[in-house]
Amino acid sequence: MLSVEEQVSLQVSLWEAFYKEVFGWDLDFSDLKIPEKKEGFDRMLIVAGGLTTPEVLFQKCKELFPCWKWTDDNLDKVVISDRSSNKDGPYALWLRDRIEADEENKNLSANNLKKKGVASITLEERLLLELKYFKETNEHLDLKSFTLCAGSRYSDGDVPRVHWDDADELRVHWCSPDIAGGSLRSRAAVSRQKEVPFKRNFFLQFLVILNILSSH
Repeated sequence: MLSVEEQVSLQVSLWEAFYKEVFGWDLDFSDLKIPEKKEGFDRMLIVAGGLTTPEVLFQKCKELFPCWKWTDDNLDKVVISDRSSNKDGPYALWLRDRIEADEENKNLSANNLKKKGVASITLEERLLLELKYFKETNEHLDLKSFTLCAGSRYSDGDVPRVHWDDADELRVHWCSPDIAGGSLRSRAAVSRQKEVPFKRNFFLQFLVILNILSSH
């Protein structure tokens, strides 16, 4: 059984390996500060600084599996997010580790979530989560639900929503910030609170590298 500290170190090493495999980027997150882990939030997401924009992530998804977005515009030009690696540099957050979006947030619109002070997943974080989950399992998220990306807005004020469609493609669509429903649910994020440096476990990092080498 790994300690929380060891779990954090392992997940950071796995993210470095992910970025190398999927994007060809050599990244070192040794100086990254990690939000304090909250019970029930076991999925770490690391957003690389200045590189992981909505359009870059959508196009990477499109390389790996069928994708559709509601607009022909570059997503970087029409999406504004609460957190941005372009603005803030690399950052980490914790999510609930689930296939479907959070049941706790059903029937809550983006405006409801904002009033309640719920930090919610952004569009770029949701696309990155899809990529990471697909590389781990060759499967997809939100088969029955829609992730309301309430941490983002389109330039007209609407909110991105993402799901895996019955037509076997990832779909990026929109909805009004006042729309709520049982299957339209945001994913809560634990981010930028009580951030602390992590201690890298080099043995676990070695095991990650060894596993990657043995799989090729």
